[in-house]
Amino acid sequence: MILDTNAVSALFVGDPALAALLDSEDRHHLPSIVIGEYRYGLQRSSHRNHLEPLLAALIRESFILVVDEVTATAYSKIRNALRKLGRPIPENDVWIAALAIQHGVAVVTRDGHFGHVPGISCRDW
Repeated sequence: MILDTNAVSALFVGDPALAALLDSEDRHHLPSIVIGEYRYGLQRSSHRNHLEPLLAALIRESFILVVDEVTATAYSKIRNALRKLGRPIPENDVWIAALAIQHGVAVVTRDGHFGHVPGISCRDW
C-alpha cells in the first residue's frame, strides 16, 4: 500500500485503526512526493525533533517510489480524465495516484478526492 501524507501523520501519532490496516504488510510504499510534503510540514512543526527520526526510519523501512517516464504517462492520463470529469484534485495527489496505478497498489488516505481517479484503489482507516 502507498502511504499518503495524512497516513504518515496518523502513523506517527500511533493511530490504532491505521496500524491494524497496515499490519498485514512488512514494508510500505512511500512516494518521494509524500516525503517532500512531510518534510515541508516539518519545517514549521514544533515537534520536528521528535518527528524527523520517525520519518527517517519510515524511509529506511519503505519502498520509495520515484517519478519516472511511466509515472509521467499515467499522470497525464489521470489529469486529463479528471479534467473531463470536472473533478480536479491537488497536483501532488495526481502524482501519488499515478504512482499507485503504475505500481498496482492501493493508496492509504483519508482524502476522498482520490476516489474520483479512475482505476485507483483507496483504503481508509
